[in-house]
Amino acid sequence: MTTSFSLRTLSRDDILEHLPQLTDILVSCVNGGASVSFMQPFAPETATAFWRRMAQSVAAGERVILAAADAQQRLVGTVQLVIDQPENQPHRADVAKLLVHQNARRQGLANALMTRLEEIAREQGKSVLVLDTATGSGAENFYVQCGWEKAGEIPRYALMPDGELTATSLFYKFL
Repeated sequence: MTTSFSLRTLSRDDILEHLPQLTDILVSCVNGGASVSFMQPFAPETATAFWRRMAQSVAAGERVILAAADAQQRLVGTVQLVIDQPENQPHRADVAKLLVHQNARRQGLANALMTRLEEIAREQGKSVLVLDTATGSGAENFYVQCGWEKAGEIPRYALMPDGELTATSLFYKFL
């Protein structure tokens, strides 16, 4: 089944306008077990506060947020490119918070988001992307399939949303 969706970058105002949808995406992912820096039980208020901070970061030019919208123009996925890096790393960016609502998965959204994010990174003059994800997760397998290189693992790096300690896998990709 192929579902129609569109991709677009979000401005500060877009983020604030779509706070309920963005909150719903993040809550869906965290409560579904995604390792994206939050713990369960995850309150919508915490997600809304996160997106408000992201709106300010976008306005400051620190990051780009790319969103996927379904045929009804409802946001169903996001990914972030953190372009604000130290002075000696202008060629590098971090990829963060690849989120696809549980109800919108298995439609190619994550792959489309990552492909477009890499194009945006190139447009921003970035040649190296870096990310981390929970070792052994579906996300880890996804990044390998997308051509990312695993640099290594750090044991006992973070807690999963349910409180279980997990390692993280570090990945990079040359553009």
